[in-house]
Amino acid sequence: MKHVIKRIIMTVLLIAFLYVFVCSLDVLSSAFQLVGGKAAGDIFGDNTILANPIAGLMLGVLVTILVQSSSTSSSIVVSMVSSGLLSVEASIPIIMGVNVGTSVTSTLVSLAQSGERNEFRRAFAGSAVHGIFNWMTVVVLLPIEIGTGFLYHVSKACIESFNIQSGETTPDILKVITEPFTHLIIKLDKSVISAIATGETGARNRSLIQKWCKFNELTVLKNITVTNQTECEVLHCFQTGNETIALKNDTEIENLQLCNHIFVNTTLSDTAIGFILLVASLFVLCVCLVLIVKLLNSALKGKMAQVMKKVFNTDFPYPFGWLNGYLAIIVGAVMTFILQSSSVFTSAIVPLIGIGVISLKRAYPLCLGSNIGTTTTAILAALASPAEQLGNAVQVALIHLFFNLAGILIWYSIPCMRIPIQLAKVFGNVTACYRWFPIMYLLLSFILIPGTLFGLSMAGWIVLGAIAGPILIIVILIVIINIIQKKCPQILPSKLRSWDFLPLWMHSFSPLDRVLTACCAHCCCQSCRPITDNAQKSIRDQPQKHALSKESHCYDNTVNIESARL
Repeated sequence: MKHVIKRIIMTVLLIAFLYVFVCSLDVLSSAFQLVGGKAAGDIFGDNTILANPIAGLMLGVLVTILVQSSSTSSSIVVSMVSSGLLSVEASIPIIMGVNVGTSVTSTLVSLAQSGERNEFRRAFAGSAVHGIFNWMTVVVLLPIEIGTGFLYHVSKACIESFNIQSGETTPDILKVITEPFTHLIIKLDKSVISAIATGETGARNRSLIQKWCKFNELTVLKNITVTNQTECEVLHCFQTGNETIALKNDTEIENLQLCNHIFVNTTLSDTAIGFILLVASLFVLCVCLVLIVKLLNSALKGKMAQVMKKVFNTDFPYPFGWLNGYLAIIVGAVMTFILQSSSVFTSAIVPLIGIGVISLKRAYPLCLGSNIGTTTTAILAALASPAEQLGNAVQVALIHLFFNLAGILIWYSIPCMRIPIQLAKVFGNVTACYRWFPIMYLLLSFILIPGTLFGLSMAGWIVLGAIAGPILIIVILIVIINIIQKKCPQILPSKLRSWDFLPLWMHSFSPLDRVLTACCAHCCCQSCRPITDNAQKSIRDQPQKHALSKESHCYDNTVNIESARL
């Protein structure tokens, strides 16, 4: 009885922490929109920027990180395409960037597991595999799209082949559960960002915080100043001083009921409220994640761990083993469709990857399925568009879907092409040795590199090619030499068989690690302090052990392995 009661209490606590965790993700998204939503609308409204595909790609990445919602970024793009401010062709690089930017949330969540080295290794590898797949897909498909218009023509053919009719909005199952709580904290009017992007008059002065939750739109006759004199041919105009006035229909808003969130009557600016919610939601998110991991580690031991591992990582018998990953893709797509958020789904499986319940091999197709799931919800949302906007809205959503399907065909359908898994393991191994590496990865992958390429692309193709071109060639050569060093080093000159001829800082993180750990030595962060020589030696010896044991000791939970042996 004591054991049963303990299990019930742990289950209730786990559900409660998971609910608060999901709500904190929702509030975090609202906070980012309050801080940077209007800036995102202004950026999207500059059509000269969006004409450059590289600038459009990086803009999609940066804006999605800024508002922490791929759905918001996609809806802005759809509204701009529907209103004629942006062509479908120009929207394709932005959609690719949106797909990349959405993977940052799960990487941020993985940082909460930095306390235990192997958990952090697995959690960061599981979150990084999503971003690596998205970036590699962009690197392959963007040049093809610029050269051939492949995604545009395929999506256009689909639109012309089917009689697509406007329908109802897709049901948002997760928000039905979370909104009663999150709307007590904050409620946003997301149409303001789209209105700024589409150039609507006065939208820049409106607050993103929704004050009135119930209102009526009334059509009334009012005296309106006429700026175009041709209107007087169909309207009765009259002069008053220097102005021409006509009696026209106008829409007025009749406010009925105030919202009941805590910021409804605040005098603070949107930015100030955004920063308050940002700090609070990050704190709650980290606390909930730590507690969830502790509960899972306590619950998933022994026989329970084996049951969970069998459920998540079970394989079909021969000769149907190849179906395992595709089933995981379907599960990821369905779960994302139910939750209506790829960020929530990928963030929720990160703790399970960290404690070793879900293997990295299984997490990869789950993330790919999540990409598919978020596009299906976008298609259903596009089907709710007005009839005159329906074609363009659905085409943009289909482009998003075909982009992810093409990525799966390239990086998953052929087993030897599942390179993101191997790269994620490399990233996880580096993270286990250098705890600051995920921060550097986040800064480089989602801020510094996109920001730099965005700036260079704004300077013109010549400047971009002159600076980024040689760097890209050097990176490609380094990758090729690294592959040859591992596969057949005998064909290389003796000097190129290793990078030891270069200064240490050019082929090792050790010098940078010494600098950073020296800076952190007097801080309260225990994980940043230098570790002992024996521990450092054992950690740096791990890459050689990985090759022998196929990394099972790193990417599986040791408790689970020991339980299996018993």
